[in-house]
Amino acid sequence: MLAMPHKNILPLIIILHNFLLSLSQNIGSPPEIITIGGVLSSKIAQNEFEKSVNNLNLLNGRINLHFNSTSIIMDPNPIQSAIKLCDNVVSQGVQVMVVSHPPGGDSQPPISVSYTCGFYQIPVIGISARDSAFSDKNVHPTFLRTVPPYFHQADVWLELLKHYGWKKVIFIHSMDEEGRMILSRFQALAEKEDISVEETIKYEAGDNSFESLLTAIPSFESRVILLSATKEDAENIFDEASKRSLLGEGYVWIVSEQAMKATNVPVGALGLELFNATAENVHIKDAVTIIGKTIRSLFKNDNLTTVSDVSNSCKNRKSSGETSGKIIYRGLLKERLDNAITGQITFNNDGDRLNPIYYFKNRQPMGIVPVGYFGNKEAMVPALDISDNITWPGNINTKPKGLNIVTHLEVVTLEAKPFVHTRLRSEGGPCGTDEDKFELPCNHVNMSTNVTTEYCCWGYCMEMLREISQMVNFTYDVHISHDKTFGSFEKRRGSKTKQWNGMVGELVSKQADLIVAPLTINPERANYIDFSKPFKYQGLIILVKKTAKSSNLASFLQPFQDTLWILVGLSVHVVALVLYLLDRFSPFGRFKLAKSDDTEEDALNLSSAMWFAWGVLLNSGIGEGTPRSFSARVLGMVWAGFAMIIVASYTANLAAFLVLDRPEASITGIDDARLRNPNENFNYSTVKNSAVEMYFKRQVELSTMYRQMEERNYLTAEDAIDAVRNNKLDAFIWDSSRLEYEAAKDCDLIVAGELFGRSGLGVGLQKRSPWTHDISMAILGLHEKGKMEQLDNDWILKESSECPLEGSAPATLGLTNMAGVFMMVAGGIVAGVFLIFVEITYKRYRGLKEKELELARNAADRWRGNIEKRRTLRQTLQRQRDEQFAAIPINMKGIPLNTNGGSNSSMHGETQGETHNPGKRLSYTEATGSKLYSPPTQPSLPSASSQSESRSVTINNPAYGDIMNQDDNFV
Repeated sequence: MLAMPHKNILPLIIILHNFLLSLSQNIGSPPEIITIGGVLSSKIAQNEFEKSVNNLNLLNGRINLHFNSTSIIMDPNPIQSAIKLCDNVVSQGVQVMVVSHPPGGDSQPPISVSYTCGFYQIPVIGISARDSAFSDKNVHPTFLRTVPPYFHQADVWLELLKHYGWKKVIFIHSMDEEGRMILSRFQALAEKEDISVEETIKYEAGDNSFESLLTAIPSFESRVILLSATKEDAENIFDEASKRSLLGEGYVWIVSEQAMKATNVPVGALGLELFNATAENVHIKDAVTIIGKTIRSLFKNDNLTTVSDVSNSCKNRKSSGETSGKIIYRGLLKERLDNAITGQITFNNDGDRLNPIYYFKNRQPMGIVPVGYFGNKEAMVPALDISDNITWPGNINTKPKGLNIVTHLEVVTLEAKPFVHTRLRSEGGPCGTDEDKFELPCNHVNMSTNVTTEYCCWGYCMEMLREISQMVNFTYDVHISHDKTFGSFEKRRGSKTKQWNGMVGELVSKQADLIVAPLTINPERANYIDFSKPFKYQGLIILVKKTAKSSNLASFLQPFQDTLWILVGLSVHVVALVLYLLDRFSPFGRFKLAKSDDTEEDALNLSSAMWFAWGVLLNSGIGEGTPRSFSARVLGMVWAGFAMIIVASYTANLAAFLVLDRPEASITGIDDARLRNPNENFNYSTVKNSAVEMYFKRQVELSTMYRQMEERNYLTAEDAIDAVRNNKLDAFIWDSSRLEYEAAKDCDLIVAGELFGRSGLGVGLQKRSPWTHDISMAILGLHEKGKMEQLDNDWILKESSECPLEGSAPATLGLTNMAGVFMMVAGGIVAGVFLIFVEITYKRYRGLKEKELELARNAADRWRGNIEKRRTLRQTLQRQRDEQFAAIPINMKGIPLNTNGGSNSSMHGETQGETHNPGKRLSYTEATGSKLYSPPTQPSLPSASSQSESRSVTINNPAYGDIMNQDDNFV
């Protein structure tokens, strides 16, 4: 804060300032005159006000401003106060006002001043008015204040409750405007901090009878009482509370400023007191300082250039439109004064001061003493600092828990194996007779018939409940939920509003204190009940009945994909072709060596190469037809290595596919197409009114599944599991712990897919239950000690020994597994038989062809022999004729002569007109005169049909026989 000048030199400074001001007026333009008015409580206050305004003129700097002041003492009569305001203050042309209270410490608010200034748009800063009515801007549009209203105490109360961790309170307040305002503000703030008002007690201000109001307090759970009352009402309330023993140990009384002034404040009460609440002079200085700072800022930023619109009369004063008063008011709302005497000064939109400083006051045996404060002079963020040396009701120094904690709790549960097992008490005798398990009596009441059935409960959750109760120190009774469901939020019959049913409904309606069961923690339930820390983490999974894996005839082909089989078959033929070509063109191959005379080996043909390639792949013996060239043998070795790898891989995978072939789940998981795209042939469901149903309802991507299941959901998990076991239900979606337990017990059941919708199981408690923290800490302690792991082993994992582990013993191969191999052999046999018939048929056809060719060849050879025979005969006959003609004389014409010297022409048929030259050789026909058969020119090799025709012509031709006869006769 700026240090004040010494009082002896202050007048000199003022005189000097006025001189300089007059000098500036003579030299330059006159300064802008700002008049600040005051309606105060005393002459002392007026003097302080005048000094504060004059001090503003020392800080103007280069801004051409001058602040004047005018003030009056407030009249207790509101009407006279308004008249004096217009005649003595507004007439001076004021731009802004500072208002206090009437003389004598009268708490009467300055309503008339605020009304008048509000009408003429004159900003007013109140320095003592704390009534909530001044926050109404419709009535007091230009009112601001350097003191907070009374109902802002709710802010400090809330911080105090947060500091001590109290979550539930009882609120006592008057039914006037002040009481309603403080309650409304507290409820709005408490809702954000999860603090609830268990009960609200209202009273008429000034009432002297509070007997009926305080009677019910002992029955409430909360022991923290917030009291907003005047001094007189607080004294009556404290008297009545003392009579009913409501001021003793275990209770907490937090009271307002006015109530803390009561003469009978009980020991242990904790109250507030505003810092410098009644220091009028201090508030005058802070109010004037922030006014000066605001106006200088407005002129400096040219937001305000003149105040010439201000009239010197209320009658002529402008009351509408944009005025300098409105501009100054908006500037005050935005301004902040950090170095104020009363702390940081800022205003909210209602003109109320923010971040004031409060003292915490504690009524101790020696009197009321300060024990801390709330607020910060230098920072905007409020700070709370309170001492540990506080005396609480009952004259104790230990902080009360603030709750009436009942140590005997009602626990609700339901049957959910393996967490909770139940049996009728009439069937197995009293509970607890079996020493191997911890049994508790748990009755079930049918609400419709009001019939009670006695049960015994045991299992995972019951043993956990025993451990928690011993650690937290409470007793309990257990009962089974009335409708045997977990609980859902839905409309009941005849009701238009939704309500919780099941175990959650009993907790919400306070019929039970705890839910000890496999209760899933989810957002829907957490809005209405509290949860402990999870005692087990899990997820959702699907239970189905095992289906034996069908083995088809091609089971032995499963180790390789179709593409690999095709590539292997193609590789065999490619390698065989390459082997043949390498051995064919290599100079050292059998194909070359087979042409030489020094080897008897056959050449490697394509068939032999194919046989070699298949033989190596199938590991069969190869006796002949192997490659001889080095290049082909290198390829053969590489092919043998390839075959070894392929055969070994096939053998290993065949064992995996056939030997370890076991029953499997019919679906793959939550993403299976039969779940995502429902159909009538595949039914699945969950349990009604359960967390699983809520999960599917909440997830948009699973909405189709939810609609499919909604009408098919079962009432209990046991019914659904039995339906899966009896093939009435294809799939059941539920908690993984329960379904894995059932699958371990029943070897015909199996869980499918991976976990989804992961969550935790927790203990349910009433909203803001005092046991929530302690039970959570107990559960964490059980985790650390390994007790939860032991419970898992005892109740969930122990059942896993009833079914053999997957793959623990190889499955026996049957005909169904290897039927394909036998069918392949049978197919080979059938193919062999078919091929032998084909070969026989082909051989017969080929034999006929060969016989026909043989007959044709024999006929041709016989024909050639006959031709040769005729040629030889002709040659012989020719020689004989030549010899005969050589002995016959011939005339000059070359005609033979007979012995009679005559011509021999008549004998040789000269009638033919033929002549013969002497010495010419005669042909057979010429010599004999006969006509020989001349065979046709031998054609090329005919077809089978033409051979047959030719043969028949040769054999059956009569001309051929005539020739033969002529030849025989001739011979």
